[in-house]
Amino acid sequence: MAAIMFQGTGSDVGKSVLVAGLCRALANRGLTVRPFKPQNMSNNAAVTSDGGEIGRAQALQAVAARVPPHTDMNPVLLKPQADRTSQLIVHGKVRGTLGSGNYREGRGALIQDVLESFRRLEAQCDIVVVEGAGSPAEINLRSGDIANMGFACAADVPVVLIGDIDRGGVIAAIVGTRAVIDAADAAMIHGFIINKFRGDPALFEDGYRMIEDRSGWRGFGVVPWLRPTVRLPSEDAVALEKAGPRADGRLLVACPILPRISNFDDLDPLKLEPGVALVMVPPGSPIPAEAALVVLPGSKATIADMTALRAEGWDVDILAHHRRGGAILGLCGGYQMLGRTIADPLGLEGPPARIDGLGLLAIDTRLSPVKALRQVRGRALDAGFSGYEMHMGETDGPGTDRPLATFDDGRRDGAISADGIVMGSYVHGLLNDTGFRTALLARIGVEGGGRDHAADVDAALDEIAAELERHLDIDGLLAIARERKDPAP
Repeated sequence: MAAIMFQGTGSDVGKSVLVAGLCRALANRGLTVRPFKPQNMSNNAAVTSDGGEIGRAQALQAVAARVPPHTDMNPVLLKPQADRTSQLIVHGKVRGTLGSGNYREGRGALIQDVLESFRRLEAQCDIVVVEGAGSPAEINLRSGDIANMGFACAADVPVVLIGDIDRGGVIAAIVGTRAVIDAADAAMIHGFIINKFRGDPALFEDGYRMIEDRSGWRGFGVVPWLRPTVRLPSEDAVALEKAGPRADGRLLVACPILPRISNFDDLDPLKLEPGVALVMVPPGSPIPAEAALVVLPGSKATIADMTALRAEGWDVDILAHHRRGGAILGLCGGYQMLGRTIADPLGLEGPPARIDGLGLLAIDTRLSPVKALRQVRGRALDAGFSGYEMHMGETDGPGTDRPLATFDDGRRDGAISADGIVMGSYVHGLLNDTGFRTALLARIGVEGGGRDHAADVDAALDEIAAELERHLDIDGLLAIARERKDPAP
């Protein structure tokens, strides 16, 4: 069965985007494709068609492959909720909370879960396109590895290494990887790709040949800087460090960057609105007084993030914004923060605690061990929407008598203040829908929302696929993928 794995010389070298683009390129060639990532670490997740959760990048890659996202595409997901602890998701469901030490000791046992998912996927398609995590050069993590060479060797999947030339040192990064990994792992690598090149690729021909000569691996091409990437959903917190500048003539939407922020890709559709300037507010900066809308995003640890919000003085900024008549939208954990109280009596996100929220909605939240994971459809602000729920809280109180949304099955969600300027919901993906986004923007005086976000993403994937067809030897990549004849034992 055909399979190929893409690993990187480091994090943020563009693995996720290249895998998505290749999934689309191969699908456009008429192949049935499945994306796969053995282990991911991210608080940006999506709910799958089989009622579990996977990393947001793998959900996007499923869209690229034109198939519904499934938990087998990302069998192990780690969701950081404190500096040294993460929630462990296996096959889409919570399996427990792990510290950094006991995860490193126990991760090797997860290889069977990983291989089970991989076997199911490869039985469904012509080719599985696999994404690694971090770098195989992190040889201190090789023992028990399931994310990179540990998986590649166990499943006998050929590897191509991706290097990021934009950050500099790409020759050393690729050749250095060859130097530090052991011979068995090096034998799994069949070549390399240079990613994020700006300018004339002819200027790098000598460097390209030097990498081939010094590593013994062949090159599969040089990929230019892919501008359509800005229209794709954000995968991880690296994107928050690259927030764009404000622009004159547009209304400001501000979102504070909380320590355990999650699913901030919910805001991506706002970045593409011509009448909106989305500003991600870093710690140490006030929420701009001129903001027309403040969005409180999802959180993996709501009580800790509420405490951090107060420590930054953002609670004062938000309450002042409200007194001025500014609109506020809370999503999932942000919705919980808008309420009167948040309680975690079982210590699900840390020590048992109960704290006050912002008090802008008459609701109270109690965290519970049962995690809601479901795709939903309904109406909010008199507009249709589709999205998904992913939360461990139960919220009630008189504010819920005025729900923001009503699902097609009759359930009600969220709350909206009597004056209509404070809104909260558990639904992720609300802003993806044109109707809801148009109605929300109208409340802050912006004529917009006409862009079809799903169509924007789909068009961006086709543009990236076309660029990869021009700049990569995809036939060569397919050839090494097809050399692997037998499924993993």
